[in-house]
Amino acid sequence: MTSTEKKRIRLLIHGRVQGVFFRASAQAEASRLNVTGWVRNLPDGGVEVLAEGKQRSLEALIEWCRHGPPYANVTRVEVFNAPYTGEFDSFQSCF
Repeated sequence: MTSTEKKRIRLLIHGRVQGVFFRASAQAEASRLNVTGWVRNLPDGGVEVLAEGKQRSLEALIEWCRHGPPYANVTRVEVFNAPYTGEFDSFQSCF
């Protein structure tokens, strides 16, 4: 697979990631990286990301999620690969 092929990933981010502007910051970072999809808070206090884009951009997003915005304290990021669908036009923050 080349770095220009599009992929899809699902991330589960654990730690202090709610109430620290994680979703808004992730949306801005994903948009900067030309990644599409969404980010949302989870009932367990974590954050979930579903993202599609080029391999290199997704790797950069994963790396960003490992630390998040300044007040976040990320303890773990789980990464799951999935088939690319192309269903998104932008990257959204969901409630």
